[in-house]
Amino acid sequence: MTAARRIVVKVGSSSLTTAAGGLDADRVDALVDVLAKVLDPGDREIVLVSSGAIAAGLAPLGLERRPRDLARQQAAASVGQGLLVARYTASFARYGRRVGQVLLTTDDTSRRAHYRNAYRTLDQLLAMGAVPVVNENDTVATDEIRFGDNDRLAALVAHLVKADLLVLLSDVDGLYDGDPSTPGTSRIAEVRGPADLDGVSIGSVGRAGVGTGGMVTKVEAARIAAAAGIPVVLTAASHAADALQGRDTGTYFHRTGRRSRGRLLWLAHASAPQGALVLDDGAVHAVVERRTSLLPAGVAAVEGDFTAGDPVELRDAAGRAVARGLVNFDAKEIPRLLGRSTRDLARELGSAYEREIVHRDDLVVLHH
Repeated sequence: MTAARRIVVKVGSSSLTTAAGGLDADRVDALVDVLAKVLDPGDREIVLVSSGAIAAGLAPLGLERRPRDLARQQAAASVGQGLLVARYTASFARYGRRVGQVLLTTDDTSRRAHYRNAYRTLDQLLAMGAVPVVNENDTVATDEIRFGDNDRLAALVAHLVKADLLVLLSDVDGLYDGDPSTPGTSRIAEVRGPADLDGVSIGSVGRAGVGTGGMVTKVEAARIAAAAGIPVVLTAASHAADALQGRDTGTYFHRTGRRSRGRLLWLAHASAPQGALVLDDGAVHAVVERRTSLLPAGVAAVEGDFTAGDPVELRDAAGRAVARGLVNFDAKEIPRLLGRSTRDLARELGSAYEREIVHRDDLVVLHH
């Protein structure tokens, strides 16, 4: 952990706000004090994934609690995002550090050009000595294109920026083998793989009630990052200094996989399929086992209304999703391509049709 040079730190809204819903300047300053100390030698970089925009916007808009409807959540985020970044800007300025706001939607991170652009922006901010403050673009994200929680966003950002470590900070000081408030439960210090969590009951809501996540989303985020080759520390915001200095705190998730290619992790975990393609048995075998592109000849049916470039699910005859990919054709174009060879299609319809329905570079296998 102490050798980690590029670190993604995620902090939840319950660690930044008062019970009434406004930003707590002292809590923000305390977190920034810790992060500035980590940055001080000059050889480490931090990307901060920060919740708190919606919570920060509640009080100014006269809302007593987090609204359930998307439109008012987006209004609160719009007001709160500015307050949140202003607070970080002022707090980091005490150490001569600049911050840069980066707002992401799932679209930014599964499409190839957007993904590269997001990486370049974050990488350039870090190269210039700034601290990127990342959040979901709540003001424009619809239910269909939302990450849903910043824990998962943080895991994907850690992959995007090729981080050496992900630190998830919340109001709980680690993962426990039961309800932390129940006597006799104990902190799980290390998780080496999924088997270590067998039989562990994981609660679903945060204590403060202003966030969207709970322990479930944190463990899922840790699993995504660890599988992508990034170790994870899960602990309380009050223990951030210990976590970043490599002391025994919280729960440490060992990496379980190797770094995977580019945006395919986003495609698997962040994209919302806009439709589905049903594959015949031969195509399922080709895509899943041989990792080939999906050709028109292997598609038996098309479902949904999508356009070229959208993420779609690839399903077997039983309806099980076996892969996900970015489709090269609109939904309405595909029925006349079904079961036909690309050579026939090119001869009849032109060279634009002599291509894959989903290219293997834009495809991720979900089940193997």
